[in-house]
Amino acid sequence: MSMFHKILIANRGEIALRIIRACKELGIKTVAVHSDVDSEALHVKIADESVCIGPAKSADSYLNIKAIISAAELTDADAIHPGYGFLSENAEFADVCEKCRITFIGPTPRNMRLMGDKITARQTVIKAGVPILPGTTDGVDSVDEAQQIAAEIGFPIIIKATAGGGGRGMKIVHSPASLPNAFAAARTEALAGFGNADVYIEKYCERPRHVEIQIMGDKHGNVIHLGERDCSIQRRHQKLIEEAPCSVLTAELRERMGNAAVAAAKSVSYASAGTVEFLLDKNMNFYFMEMNTRVQVEHPVTEMVTGIDIIKEQIRSAAGLPLRFKQEDIKIQGHSIECRVNAEDPVKFTPFPGKINGYHTPGGMGVRVDSAVYDQYTVLPHYDSMIAKLIVHAETREEAIKRMARALDEYIIEGIKTTIPFHRKIMANKDFIDGDIDTSFLENVIL
Repeated sequence: MSMFHKILIANRGEIALRIIRACKELGIKTVAVHSDVDSEALHVKIADESVCIGPAKSADSYLNIKAIISAAELTDADAIHPGYGFLSENAEFADVCEKCRITFIGPTPRNMRLMGDKITARQTVIKAGVPILPGTTDGVDSVDEAQQIAAEIGFPIIIKATAGGGGRGMKIVHSPASLPNAFAAARTEALAGFGNADVYIEKYCERPRHVEIQIMGDKHGNVIHLGERDCSIQRRHQKLIEEAPCSVLTAELRERMGNAAVAAAKSVSYASAGTVEFLLDKNMNFYFMEMNTRVQVEHPVTEMVTGIDIIKEQIRSAAGLPLRFKQEDIKIQGHSIECRVNAEDPVKFTPFPGKINGYHTPGGMGVRVDSAVYDQYTVLPHYDSMIAKLIVHAETREEAIKRMARALDEYIIEGIKTTIPFHRKIMANKDFIDGDIDTSFLENVIL
């Protein structure tokens, strides 16, 4: 089996640049696609070739399957890497790639369909022996049915979109009186966000940690995990800070959670990079939440503590090559933290696009910046507001926090507002420093 000749990256921003770097180190040619307003983007400048695939609107460019496939055929690319977001978990896109004899660097369409629908995913992992929260394993169609289920499992409950993600179509309900409005709102959001109004119900786990396991599989039946990430620092279910490893996990609990994640992946013959997400309650019980069938935004913290290039391994796996590592080879070294730097007002968290007229990245030992912006670059209003990921690595969590604080102080972005001041406050917060965190941290802390 041989590696690819040329890979088209069906994405933009820092993840497109991250994939191009991995391809260059593997000796693979790259093709960047871009909208007309993204012609000056760094991934376009760095790739070997580039193709404009449409206007600024994502639906007409980065979500335009026909245009992307045409670009791949025009440039003779034999594989497509979707990155995260956009078409990365679109089974139809993976189907089209297969029909056009272009390798989709990611899981199979079957994997995406099984794990992309939250109800089907719950049914699948139950069979694999993975613990889940009490709730439904089928969709809930009416308020009356929802009230009956809530009475059985007890309040609080959470209503979730079956095709959901990013917190949309998700409502927490504390009493029978508030259930009808929450149920209707969840279905409306789900339909608007995902084209599918179906929802399910599960017991709401109060003040849990959000702990996810990075898994990697190949086409030879091998699946391993690369340890966990703690993604508990969130705002409206959107992750802001991630770290590896989780400060409260014991070696025994890490092994159990890792084994559960591997079992879930093996149950669907998973053969790519992926993440199994869990909720961890105050009693150290963990419950399956969902599986993301793509590379995650926060994958760098796992790379920093394992020394494994996840993107390279994902590309190798898609090419049919076996994993180069066995489970016993995976060792967690030190501690890593990632701060997502968004072009947003750091108080209101509203988007703040515009031109960068001063830019300096931090450096020094154990500091990494994944970004596609540069001095005089214009942050566009058409796309996600994340413009950089600042990642640090140190021997201990305490040292990693201090290193992150130092790196944030060095990070200069002028001309627009960013969330850097917010991250500075978190790194100085006593509860965060003590590791006393959960998914409601930002709701209960005064910064």
